[in-house]
This record gives sequence, C-alpha cells and structure tokens, in this order.
Amino acid sequence: MNYTELPEEILDALQKGVVIPALPLALNEDRKLNESRERALMRYYLDAGVGGVAVGVHTTQFEIRLPEVNLYGPVLEIAREEFDRFEERTGKSVIRVAGVVGKTDQAVAEAKLALQKGYHAVLLSLAAFSGASNPEILEHCKAVANVIPVIGFYLQPAVGGRRLDVDFWREFARIENVVAIKMAPFNRYQTLDVVRGVAESGRAEEITLYTGNDDNILVDLLAEYQFEVNGQTVKKRIVGGLLGHWAVWTRKAVELLEKVHNNQLPDNMQEVLALANQITDCNAAFFDVANNFEGCITGIHEVLRRQGLLEGIWTLNEDETLSPGQKKEIDRVYAAYPHLNDDAFVKENLDRWLT
Repeated sequence: MNYTELPEEILDALQKGVVIPALPLALNEDRKLNESRERALMRYYLDAGVGGVAVGVHTTQFEIRLPEVNLYGPVLEIAREEFDRFEERTGKSVIRVAGVVGKTDQAVAEAKLALQKGYHAVLLSLAAFSGASNPEILEHCKAVANVIPVIGFYLQPAVGGRRLDVDFWREFARIENVVAIKMAPFNRYQTLDVVRGVAESGRAEEITLYTGNDDNILVDLLAEYQFEVNGQTVKKRIVGGLLGHWAVWTRKAVELLEKVHNNQLPDNMQEVLALANQITDCNAAFFDVANNFEGCITGIHEVLRRQGLLEGIWTLNEDETLSPGQKKEIDRVYAAYPHLNDDAFVKENLDRWLT
C-alpha cells in the first residue's frame, strides 16, 4: 500500500501532528497476556484523545515475537478490535501503527501481517543491522516500504539502537513510501542529523517529524529547524510525538500538544522551559535514567499499576523489575508535579474500560 492510498483524515492527522503512545504489554502474575487489561489500556488511550497508538514496539516488549511467547499477532489483533470499536462508536479514525523488527524476511512478514490487520504504517526498527552499511540498511527499508507506509525510527543505543549518520537519513527520506520519522536517539546532535537529512532530501514537505526523545519532549515540539538547501531556506518542525513516556499520563499529553498547536502555552518562556524540565524529570524517574534505562518498561508499568490500569509490573523477562531507588524516584515526581498526572481522568473511567 502506498501512503497516497491512506484515508485522507489519517494522512492529515499524521502530518498535522498527534499524540501516539507506545502500547505496553499487560500481563498477569503468571506472565501470560491479560487480555482485559490490554483492552483497558487501548480504551484509555483512545478515550484520552490520542491521534494514534503504536503496537508491537519497544514498550510492548520485543520478546512478544519469541516462538515460545508468540504474542505479536494476538496483540495486533486486540488493538485492531479496539480501534474498530472506537471508530464505530465515535466516528473518529486514529492512526494505527505496528512495530516491525528483524532482518528483511522477518520485517517484511511483519509488515504484511500489519497491513492485513488494517494498520496504516509500520515503525521500522533497525536494531538488527548493527554492523551493516548504509546501502544494506536502505535496501532493507525499501523492501518494507514496498509493502506498507514506513515511519523511520532512530532508536538510542542504550536500548538497542545504532548510530545512523546524516547521509543515511537523507537517502532514507527519499524512499517514496516513507511518511514520517520518529527521532529517539536522546541526543541533540543525532536529532539534528535526521532533520538536516530530511531537509536535504527533497521530500521535506512529505516527511513528518515526530519526537521520540522522551528526555526533551516539549522543547522538541517548540523548536524550528532551518537549513540552507540549494540556495533556499528549508524550515521543519517536530509536530507530534510517538513516545513510551506518553503511555502514562496520556490525557495530559494530549492537552499539552493541543496547547502547543494552538499557541496556548504561557507567554513567559522561562515558565515554559520550567514545564519542559518537569516533564523531563518525570521521564528520568519512569525510564530509570539513573540505571541506564534498565527499568524503563517496568517504570511505565508502575505508574499504570498505581492508576489501576495494570495489576502488576510483570514483564516477559523474569529478571526485569524496578531498579533500586526507582520506586522512590517515581514517588518523588508524583508528589512534585501533580498537575502532570491524569489520575482523576483514569479513576473516572476505569470501571468502564475494564468491562
């Protein structure tokens, strides 16, 4: 499917910029899929006003693809059913994103499954190409883009990503079926490489930029980039976010992006930057920065557990849990920034989402 075949409202929303949380995996104490809680998470995000949900991505745990686990297809299907129900109930369409990983055969197979299940685009992880050259990786990307529209993914090395230079991003952006790029290197220089590559690609108008830099969310959404390309000034903005951080306190994330788009943030830039730092402080606790992101998934689970959306913080990896001191840090940011949580919204709707 070519991106020009996407429903007009989907393409318009993607290009305008929306909140796209990364869907966590809900498990029971036996570390088996908890379907009712998985559906509750989807209902939470959709009712919170998100513009899309990313399924089968890092936050959903890459281990869902292991043969002994085999949850990639079932989770895509659960999310699809909730997307359909929401659209039938409200008349609103949201962007359906599926994560795709692995070498080319696996990635193409996953892309075909996502297309079959009605997803609009795939978020393409390149973690399997740690030692490959730019031409090798680009051929892989083209193979996936021949199946379905692609959202590029610059993943930070601390959680499995690799360094990708400006030359790669320039050529990647020239792949016709690339529609967006999620930038998550957690690095200003590498984020700049992506934006510059897009600006120089000749497809700056067709490629939409999303932040995945959970450490710099609000500043990313406020910044404008300008590059001189062939004697012309090319301007680019980061218009939305596809974020693990937005898997929690999601209603507040939707309100934040609406304020950015509608120019409703405080006129005092110092106040805005203080808010940006508060969000980053919360992310440091949730993502366990103090321990090199070891507890990044369990930290998200802990917040959702406190809100009643999850029963526990279990992951598919039995060794994965909160790091020493992480719970105390989550306690601290919860107390310090009550205006950033959406606990009241969750409490009001939780019973309905669980039925």
